[in-house]
This record gives sequence, structure tokens and C-alpha cells, in this order.
Amino acid sequence: MATTSPGKPRKPVLRTNRPAASGGTPGTTGPSRAPASGTPAGGTSATGTSGTRTSGTRKPASGTPAGSRRGAGASAEPGKKPSLFERGIVLLEGSRRSATGSAYYTILGAALALTAIGLMMVLSASSVESIAASAGESAGNTFNFFVKQAMFAGFGIAAMFGLSRLGPNGYKKLAWFLMTLAIILLVAVLVPGVGKEVNGNRNWIEIGGVGGQPSEAAKLAMAVWFASVLSQKQKLLTQWKHALIPVVLPGGAVLIGLVMAGKDLGTVIIMGMIMIASLFFAGAPLRFLAALVASGAGAAVLMSMVSSNRSSRISAWLKLDCGGGLCDQANAGMYALASGGWFGVGIGQSRQKWSWIPEAHNDFIFAIIGEEFGLLGTLLIVLLFGVLAVATIRMTMRHTDPFIRIVCGSILVWIIGQAFVNIAMVTGLLPVIGVPLPFISYGGSSLTITLMAIGVLLSFARKVPEHQRPESEPSAP
Repeated sequence: MATTSPGKPRKPVLRTNRPAASGGTPGTTGPSRAPASGTPAGGTSATGTSGTRTSGTRKPASGTPAGSRRGAGASAEPGKKPSLFERGIVLLEGSRRSATGSAYYTILGAALALTAIGLMMVLSASSVESIAASAGESAGNTFNFFVKQAMFAGFGIAAMFGLSRLGPNGYKKLAWFLMTLAIILLVAVLVPGVGKEVNGNRNWIEIGGVGGQPSEAAKLAMAVWFASVLSQKQKLLTQWKHALIPVVLPGGAVLIGLVMAGKDLGTVIIMGMIMIASLFFAGAPLRFLAALVASGAGAAVLMSMVSSNRSSRISAWLKLDCGGGLCDQANAGMYALASGGWFGVGIGQSRQKWSWIPEAHNDFIFAIIGEEFGLLGTLLIVLLFGVLAVATIRMTMRHTDPFIRIVCGSILVWIIGQAFVNIAMVTGLLPVIGVPLPFISYGGSSLTITLMAIGVLLSFARKVPEHQRPESEPSAP
């Protein structure tokens, strides 16, 4: 038996019969392969005396949560539990879980579910107007609005899957083309004989009997082009001139100015949100964003004051002047929501759609949902938008490419922000500004472009990188 220098007996060291790794030295462990998912490197097993492995120690099973052990060099204090806020952020981000591709199917499922509900509600809400429009016609079609919406939905879904096959490089190549095309289409709106005015807003073009809203396409062009430019200038955005040029001036200002020339303030607000979101996700200084928001809010107030139509809507929202039926649409929407109760009056049984709510299948379709399906139906719509938002955030947080982060964040703010504005408008939290509910309101241009934007999200959700998490990161609940 071996003895130590003082003469005391020393217990023998039991060595394992593991073969030495290539390139290693006797008595030491060689370079190991990357640990399995969820197992941190360097925390596999303890070593015995003289760099050898002792008996009784085993390599942890694959899939063991890495946050359950702290390495010797971990910065976090041992035994300190993460706060509830930290655990909520980790859960939202999904950093503790492998990239299984669930974000792709979650985004796809939420978008298709909202589209299907939209088709059903367009059929229900537009039935009265379709019957009235086809009255007296021998070949009238009581499903006119539904058939058109279904055709645009089919085209949008096909375009969505097509765009989901592109990668970041493909979108970067298309950025300048999309921006140029958007400017050309918005200029065409102002050309007599090409542009068309609907409900006081000149935001339509009609060529050969086929019409559309170029402002909807401009939203997607803004998101892609802004991301392409800002991802290349990310390190220079701390300087005001680089944050302003060319995204705000002249890029965003030209698009917003052309839409504003058509008197469509609601779309201008959504486009402004996209621009602010792009700068935010690119890392622009908050003081710059605050100044930009303040100037945009001031411009919106000024545009509302110089327009009698917009000022009357604000007066009706504040209940200062309801003369001439200015409050009828908003009041009818509230009556529809109130009469729906918890479970609604049943699909197709709405009473407010009988000409009490103008354009019931369009901007105020959320009120018809509340009347026919009750509070639970409206909460389902909000839940689906929430699922879409959370899945997009989880997918975006795993990517490190600034282009992907900016374009995904811009699309997220666009869709969720527009849904919030529409729902707030119907429930009386905002004045009536004519913003459709994404996926659900009637409108071929809005539905098609929104589904194409989902296709952009799906293209980045197809291959989600693993989240590289430090050992000190809090574990998910």
C-alpha cells in the first residue's frame, strides 16, 4: 500500500477503464465533444486526484436543465432564486428550451385561425348588405363579399407559403425594389383616372376593373426596407444624422406624405408605428425615438384640427357634438357588444348589422363578433393575437441577425398595433379613424398583404438557432 510522506497510508485511487481521448495525455481527460442540449460544457463530472475520474461519478443524463447546476466560475450567487420578473422574461423568450420549430406552427396556426374566423364573420356581417345589393337583380349573389374575400384569402395564403421559402439575403435583395414599387403605386393614387376616392379618402387605385390599396403594400415595403438599411448602419445610429437619414428622411417621410395626401390618417398612424418600431429594434437612442413620437403626435393633432371631418370625429368621441348622426356608428357598436353578453346571440343572429352599423363587415366587424359570440368570442380573438405576438417574440429573440430582428419586430408592431387600434376604436377608447382589424375585416388588399407579412415571419421561423444561454441565466418556471 502506498504511503504519504509522513508515513500515513493512502487509499488507492480507482481508475475507470475509459479509453483516453485522442490527443490527450495519460492520466488526464482529453477534449470532449459539445455537451447535449441543455447540459453546460465543463459541468459534466468531477475529477479525482491527479486529473483522473473518481468512482461513483457519472456524466449527467442528456436533457438535464443547465441552470440546475452552477459552475465554479458562475457569476450568480449560489442559492439565489431569480425574481418573478426574470422568470417571466425567460418563459416568454423560451431560452430554456430547444428550438423545436414550434414557433413556425404557432405563427401559422394563429394566422390561419384568424383568417378562417374572418371569412366566417364576413359572411355573417355582410349578408344583409349583399341581399340588399342583389335585390331586383335576376342574377344577384348574396355571397358576393364572402366570395371575394375567400379568393383574396387563397391568394394571400399561396403568397405566404411562397415568401416563407426565402431567406434574409433574398429579402435584402428585394428591399429597394419593394420600396420603389410602393412609391410608384402611392403616386398613382393621386393621378386622376387611376386613383379612386372612397368614403372621403383617396387611397385606392383601379385599373381594368381591379382595385387595391397601395398603402397596405407600403407597410410591408417599409418593414423590409427599413430593416435592410438599419441593419447596415446599426453602429452609427447613436448619431442623429444616421438615425434620420435615409429611414426617416426621405424614406419614411415620402411614403407617409403620399398617404397623407390621400387624407388617410389611420393608415399614416400605423405606418408611423412601423417606422418607430424599426428604429427601436435597431437600437436607436430612446431620446431620439421620444422626439420622433412627440413630433408625430403633434403633426397628427394638427392634421385633425385642419380637417373638419377628423375634428368632428374627435368631438363625437368626446361626446361634445353628436349632431348629424356623428355618434351613431360608435353607439351602435357599443350596443352590439352589450347585447352579446357572455355567449352572444348566435352566429348570423346579429341585429345591429341590419343597417344600424355602417360597414359592419369592415372596420366594426369586431362589434358583430361580440354580439354574435359574446365576450368569450371577443376574448378568443384577443387570445389568438396574443399567441401570435408571443410566438413571434420567442422566435425573434433567438436570432442574432439584426436584419431579422428589425423586420420581425416591425411586422409584429404593425399587426398587433393595428389590431389594438381597431379594437380600441370599436370599444370607444379611441375615435373612429377607419383602421381595419387584421385578418378579419373585409378587404382584399389588407388580408393579402397581412398574410404575406406572416410569410416573412415564417421564413425566419423555419430555422431558429439554439439560444446560447450563460449558466447564470435564471431557469424557466
